[in-house]
Amino acid sequence: MSKFYLTTTLLLTIFSLSANSQSLNESTSTDKSLILNKVNKSIPNTSNYTSKKSDNPNTTIKDVVVTGTVLDKETKEPLEYATVSFFNERTNKIETGGITDANGNFSIPIKAGIYTITIEYISYKKQTIPNREISSNENIGTFYLDINLEALKAVEVIAERTTVELKLDKKIYNVGKDLTVSGGTVSDVLDNVPSVSVDVEGNVALRGNDNVRILINGKPSGLVGLNSTDALRQLPAESIERVEVITSPSARYDAEGTAGILNIILRRSKLQGLNGAVTTNVGHPKAGGISGNINYRNGDFNFFNTTGYNYSEGPGKAFNESFYNDGSYLKEKRNFDRIRKGLNTNFGVEWYINDSASLTTALFYRNSDNENNSTNNILEIDKNGIEQNRLRFDPETEDDKTVQYSVNFDKQFNGDSQHKLTFDFQVENSTEDENSDIVQDGENVERVRTLEKQDRVLLQSDYVKPLGENGQFEMGYRGNFNQLDTDYTLQNFVNGVFVLNNNVSNNLIYREYVNAAYTQYGNKINGKFNYLFGLRMEDTRITINQIATNDLQRKNYLEWFPTVNLAYEFSKEESITLGYNRRIQRPRSRFINPFPSRSSATSLFQGNPDIDPSFSNTFDLGYLKKIGKANLSSSIYYAHETNAFNFISEPTGDYYIFETNQTVNENDPNFDNLNQQYNLVAIQRHTPINMATNDRFGFEFTLSYRPSKKWFINSNFNLFQTKLQGTYNDVVYDNNNLSWFARLSNKYTLPGKIDWQTQLFYRGPSEDSQNKREGMIFTSMAFSKDLFKDKASITFNVRDLFNTAKRKMTTTTEIYYSKSEFQWRQRSFNLSFTYRFNQQKNRERNKEGQRGNGGDDDFEMEG
Repeated sequence: MSKFYLTTTLLLTIFSLSANSQSLNESTSTDKSLILNKVNKSIPNTSNYTSKKSDNPNTTIKDVVVTGTVLDKETKEPLEYATVSFFNERTNKIETGGITDANGNFSIPIKAGIYTITIEYISYKKQTIPNREISSNENIGTFYLDINLEALKAVEVIAERTTVELKLDKKIYNVGKDLTVSGGTVSDVLDNVPSVSVDVEGNVALRGNDNVRILINGKPSGLVGLNSTDALRQLPAESIERVEVITSPSARYDAEGTAGILNIILRRSKLQGLNGAVTTNVGHPKAGGISGNINYRNGDFNFFNTTGYNYSEGPGKAFNESFYNDGSYLKEKRNFDRIRKGLNTNFGVEWYINDSASLTTALFYRNSDNENNSTNNILEIDKNGIEQNRLRFDPETEDDKTVQYSVNFDKQFNGDSQHKLTFDFQVENSTEDENSDIVQDGENVERVRTLEKQDRVLLQSDYVKPLGENGQFEMGYRGNFNQLDTDYTLQNFVNGVFVLNNNVSNNLIYREYVNAAYTQYGNKINGKFNYLFGLRMEDTRITINQIATNDLQRKNYLEWFPTVNLAYEFSKEESITLGYNRRIQRPRSRFINPFPSRSSATSLFQGNPDIDPSFSNTFDLGYLKKIGKANLSSSIYYAHETNAFNFISEPTGDYYIFETNQTVNENDPNFDNLNQQYNLVAIQRHTPINMATNDRFGFEFTLSYRPSKKWFINSNFNLFQTKLQGTYNDVVYDNNNLSWFARLSNKYTLPGKIDWQTQLFYRGPSEDSQNKREGMIFTSMAFSKDLFKDKASITFNVRDLFNTAKRKMTTTTEIYYSKSEFQWRQRSFNLSFTYRFNQQKNRERNKEGQRGNGGDDDFEMEG
């Protein structure tokens, strides 16, 4: 709490100093995005006006109201969102402005004086009234704007802009254009992003590497949650503006994530007045939800909120059969019946202190109430051929809560939006409470509870200063202070009562404090060559404390992370890029959690609290080319990783007795007698370990093509080879694997202005030292129709059209060979309806908005 008060006091001091800074001189550019930025200033309440004194004490300047109407010249229909601005020649800036309502009317308060009035609407010719004297309340008339054919061509490019934008170090995926995710979740969105794949369990991978850093608005966030897989399945897709795929991050970003960074940008509008959108959806298997975003801006304050509630039932299934070396056999058929209920809301206020400073504060809350009923049918054949059937039932309930508070301060210097100082403070508290009473063959067996509490504090400051005509210097600090408290309790049912199992129950407290500082410099030479050099230092201090076993470990390490991004533009249509960065993979909470899963008595997942971070050096050579109606982005990449993570299956030394529901260790003095009396089934553990090295070579390309205005095709292909070399417990895990995945999206406008989109994804077969996975194909289809003059849309989509999203693999270990199949969810149908009020369907974004939402726009190029 002391950190909170200290930071708040510091920020308030800065705000008070900034409020007295000089206003920026503003340009008279007619670009709509700039005009919108200029007009979004203080508009007082028009119900009551008082006279204000000018600089001359003997003179007063009246506040008056200027009204009028803006219509389409040809159709005479009102033009909503037309901008009206009042430029003062004496002060050389736009004094105020506003936008028209749904009827094309505007009413703008202003001080009496002489102004040049500009009326604009995107794709229309602007009208200008020079040197108009305003001395009293006045209706300045009706303005009929005519279509600007040249501007209309440019607007069509924006309105029909491809789903993917190509930049120097990243790809930007615009969510609003994708019909197949309407009514879905962020996990569904990521599954359609080029270079990104999401497996059937919800694990996210970038270019086939699952060590991906996921950020919200450029920062770590509670929206990702304790378990990023579950959290991403709770957040509605409609709350997302875009996803940035950053494969060569600059020094500004955390060094975490050897594969790269996925930066999810949330929707936020900066228009004056009230605007928003509401989406409702229903689906099969049983699902429903409602989500909305709303913005209200009045003068110097902008209020924004995104809220969503969803309910879904997700049946899934799994199958596993194991052949043991001693001749025994085990087959498990598992059915999952999941119920997920989630509420999330994000409320914030932006205060534009003056023309050069702003303050944003936001509160995020997420609460999900989940059930996961797992039914496991077990067929056991012992080494003597005796067959037995078992039924294991695991009814798990899970309650997740996250509260996050954030403050951001942005200060610009000398009227230059590129010369700025920012401060960020964020505090978060998350809890996850899991409970299950496991029943086997109709009798109580185990009671399991896992309670996780996580506290996070983020402190960050960045300073950016232009140098010369094209140069830019940047430096900053970030502190991440995290604590994860996991309390695991296992009780065995003995003689009619539950008894605490002290051998397994424990309390793990994991602390990770990371202090980082960075600097970087970039420039552009001869209008062709871009470079950006950076260096980041991160000092990490980790404490791992297992209370019950009194096992305390401390790990401290200081590392340096250089970054290089180069680009050369042959022309506006062709360029080449080269990136290098060194990055780190720290174990996430699932990796270090030593407490075993309990749905299966003989096959467990268990974390490894002693796992160390891995490091990688990555090179990326990219080529961007525009060829007529096609855009090509391609790259060749190589990554060398040391101390790499790898998941292995190994015997635990424990054996399970189904007849008595007991576990016995191979070193138990009574082990031989029990082995003769019962069929003992070896318990296997699936756990992460550090391997020696992992080399990854890859090639990928993204190709978009627009044969006509109605037809758009986008494709992505990634081919990669991994070479793993390492030994663990005298077992060699060397492996070479070549795999690939491809994605094809096709969008076409049918008669009646019905949009039809299909998505096809194929993941090729792959293998590691113990597992061989078959290829998997996944298909989605959607139809969408705009209604009510584009103010509403109705969308119907089918995910996993052919019900083929299944993971099939074989596993070979020292003591058994197994075949398994897993399906997270079956084919689903969804119908969604979206209504927008005071919003345009295709949102226009300006660079200021991108920066304000956490984007990194420095030295970017569109392909």
